[in-house]
Amino acid sequence: MNREEKKALFEKPGKSKRLWGLATVTLAIVGALAFWGLGEMGASGATRVTAEQGAVRIPQSELVDGQARFYTIRGADTDLRFFLVRSRDGVIRAAFDTCDVCYKEKKGYRQQGDAMVCNNCNQSFPTDMINVANGGCNPAPLQRELRDGLVLIDMAALEQGTGYFN
Repeated sequence: MNREEKKALFEKPGKSKRLWGLATVTLAIVGALAFWGLGEMGASGATRVTAEQGAVRIPQSELVDGQARFYTIRGADTDLRFFLVRSRDGVIRAAFDTCDVCYKEKKGYRQQGDAMVCNNCNQSFPTDMINVANGGCNPAPLQRELRDGLVLIDMAALEQGTGYFN
């Protein structure tokens, strides 16, 4: 292959090179959207919420299926993450999406059946123990009030978790 043939290879990319380039750009865009979030969804898939009159208000009807719902709200200094779940015993429970042990990793929890599992150490915690057990790798409890079909969480209670997310 002479010099002109080699030069032509770089000046006119073939079809497969164009497809690889397009795939690379597409993956970069999808990755950026996943990182920064889309619309009301945060980077972790959490729904972004706001406080009204000093409290977050979430309809209890969103929690009837026993699936954990993850939320994020902007605090004074940082984004604060938490989740709500209705446990098998019918109680709506709230916790920061972190614990006293693994919080520095900022990985939070995922749900597997009736348990919340730490994304860092893989320890599993029954949902009916959230807001009961605390310390260690248990989900950090979050005060909540149930009133008029709503789960109410005061911003003051959320701000108490700032240290977990800085």
